[in-house]
Amino acid sequence: MSTSPFFRTVPPTADVVIIGGGVMGAGIAFHLAEAGVRDIVVVERGDLACGSSGKPIGGVRAHFSDPLNIELGSRSLRAYENFPDRPGADIRLDTVGYLFLLDSEEQAADFERSVAVQNSLDVPSRMIGPREARALCPYVSTEGLVAAVYSPTDGHARPKLVVRGYAHAAEKAGVVLATRTTVTGIDTASDRVTAVHTDSGTISCSTVICAAGAWSATIGDMVGVNLPVRPVRRQLAFTEPLRPPAPRIPFTIDFSSSGYFHNSDDGLLFGLADPDEEVGFDTTWTPRWLDLFRTAARRRAPELADMEIATGWAGLYEVTPDHNALIGRSGVLDNFLYATGFSGHGFLQAPAVGEIVRDLYLDRAPFVDVTAFSADRFTAGADIRPEAHVV
Repeated sequence: MSTSPFFRTVPPTADVVIIGGGVMGAGIAFHLAEAGVRDIVVVERGDLACGSSGKPIGGVRAHFSDPLNIELGSRSLRAYENFPDRPGADIRLDTVGYLFLLDSEEQAADFERSVAVQNSLDVPSRMIGPREARALCPYVSTEGLVAAVYSPTDGHARPKLVVRGYAHAAEKAGVVLATRTTVTGIDTASDRVTAVHTDSGTISCSTVICAAGAWSATIGDMVGVNLPVRPVRRQLAFTEPLRPPAPRIPFTIDFSSSGYFHNSDDGLLFGLADPDEEVGFDTTWTPRWLDLFRTAARRRAPELADMEIATGWAGLYEVTPDHNALIGRSGVLDNFLYATGFSGHGFLQAPAVGEIVRDLYLDRAPFVDVTAFSADRFTAGADIRPEAHVV
């Protein structure tokens, strides 16, 4: 894939400028190019997958409470299963399932309702008891565990490999990947975007698609479109190699604490959302964050609490007020589209969203109606439908 040394100046014109070179931008570029759209430029401020898509392992699931999220996840799972053939790359997909651990009757009742919705949409999730949960994941303590939910068709894959696969196929189809190129402004005239200014030149264009992740609010502000996305740090840790090796386990989540863990090469990966994390772009990994995970682990998976840590990593979630994505076409600027604010679910929904944005650009009906995810919902008095199963 080409990088910025080959693009000291960007092309002067384009039909489509995609802002953001993560999994969303690369996936949209691939789907547009596959559909025959030509003259596409992807503008990325760093290297491909340097933002939220740079995380080492990404969960893939169709387990959600909102039917629209279920459909996006399910469609994307099928695309990831077929990724070796289309676009053609090994993404190290491991279908180990997702295991949600529940410690209250209220949680169990809520997840039971969600499982019914998932089953109605052909997702084979099921409620299980504490004993079966421990059989699936031997690290789990059943003390205080009320129930669990298992989704056998879910799992995890490698986001960077997905981005590379999409980007390589898009570039072969003629897409320009302008990395290490920062958007500095956007021109509009009447109800349309006319040009994108970058630190490597100006691109006159017919359409702009914002897939800038945690930086999307700034892009929206350039054109007067409200994209309420806030960056929030999330941290991970990797254990030292385990001997004997860890058993193959599901992507396991203690829902009360948000602590999660799963296999990672020759060890385990740990994660947990710090409820006191402030909004901001800080991606410094702080070892003291581990205390939060260890506290949760001592209650739900005690053997994990004292495992030696080899390294850690911090990245950004792009969070919206209702933890649902922003997908659509601006009601103010007809040729400004956006796909952002996925609140940690962007990787697992990217293939489906690539299809949807392609269809919105081509003025044809997507496989599912995403009107409910319009950014206008926060200002137009629309019903908010918060996603409950957020990690």
